[in-house]
Amino acid sequence: MAEITLPQLGETVTEGTITKWFKKVGDSVALDEPLFEVSTDKVDTEVPSPISGVLTEIRVAEGDTVAVGTVIAVVGDASSAAAPAAAPAAAASAPAAPASTLASSNVSAPPPAPVASTPAAAPSTLASSNVSESSPASATGSSGTSTVLSPVVRKLIAENNLNAAAITGTGPGGRITRDDVLAAISRGGATTAAPAPTAAPTASVPQRAATPKAVAGSRDEVVALSKIRQATGAHMVASKAISPHVLSVVEVDYANVDITRLRVKEEFKAQEGFSLTYLPFIARAVVDALADFPHMNSSLGDNELIVHRYVDLGIAVDLDYQGLLVPVVRDAEGKRLRALSREINDLATRTRSRHLSPDEISGGTFTISNNGSAGSVLTMPIINQPQVAILSTDAIVKKPVVIEVPGFSESIAIHPVGNLAMAWDHRAFDGAYAAGFLSRVKLILETRDWSSEV
Repeated sequence: MAEITLPQLGETVTEGTITKWFKKVGDSVALDEPLFEVSTDKVDTEVPSPISGVLTEIRVAEGDTVAVGTVIAVVGDASSAAAPAAAPAAAASAPAAPASTLASSNVSAPPPAPVASTPAAAPSTLASSNVSESSPASATGSSGTSTVLSPVVRKLIAENNLNAAAITGTGPGGRITRDDVLAAISRGGATTAAPAPTAAPTASVPQRAATPKAVAGSRDEVVALSKIRQATGAHMVASKAISPHVLSVVEVDYANVDITRLRVKEEFKAQEGFSLTYLPFIARAVVDALADFPHMNSSLGDNELIVHRYVDLGIAVDLDYQGLLVPVVRDAEGKRLRALSREINDLATRTRSRHLSPDEISGGTFTISNNGSAGSVLTMPIINQPQVAILSTDAIVKKPVVIEVPGFSESIAIHPVGNLAMAWDHRAFDGAYAAGFLSRVKLILETRDWSSEV
């Protein structure tokens, strides 16, 4: 018999919500085979089984939130007796708990402090923890009953100033899930807890119109928004509300890059196992330009600009049109072109296969969104908060350009050309600074001898 615990999914992650079991009690489980899916406040990820055997017991049901280190299942050999699925379990040293009580957690690390505005004693259905800190908070709904809020849900409600009592829970026993909160956010925050104005509106202050909502007809198909779609929408709406977005664009001639890229591409692919695209060249140029324009590599604090003396470069990765995640290349300022290529490829591969840890998609200082791979020629991205800028690499296409010919005047040539479009926060700097940064990136791409980098 071997107990399966909720693993440490990142340095800053202390709890997770079991969203799906891929096996049921009695099923055989192979080593490294996906066993369950867990959702944290940073990422959803599949967790493989650390051992092989037969799943004999599931102690944490889908939808329940437990602390890192909590025993959530038991795997034994084929002769092991199967226990009922999702049966509640108490700690080995604790007395038997009522049937309505979930598994106790023996971990010593405290959960994040509750941030709900109306903390109250947790009901018996909440997972208890053998620590001195208080249990997760609950909220009282309009019906007068107490609704358990998981740490992820509490955080979302607090960050978006929502009223938990106005959100209808669809989880077990009417529990509010993360999807319920994201749905409330995507509806425009109609459930905000801010009090309604008491003064009658004057003629000079028009009332805000209600957000229009579509109603499906008989000829329509209804597609439910996934968690990642709802989360993306909520974050983007918040970013637009926070940052005064401005767009700056430069056009880059990639003929100089192609002198090296085309010469080494076959050898590079044979050595590395993947193709050498334009993206690593752009990433390398961005990292070098950030050294000359350090305020681009910063985050907004409380009336202050926090300038980072390192570059953690986020690279947006498409999940087969189902959403985006932004894994981070750590300490990119110390990596040359080939090293950047390897790490970008590795992160993108593991992102698409859901094998990233939460820490690998947090803490970026500057982000690149590679829309050009999908054919876009000009995109205005939305800033990844609390960063101050995000760069879109748009499609590179062949077009006529004017070039200078040594010994002559000018001529027309066909070169690969593409736009670099950057959205930036006007609170952090002005247009001249942003334009100077983009011009530096352009200059590096168009003039550097890239042969030494590969």
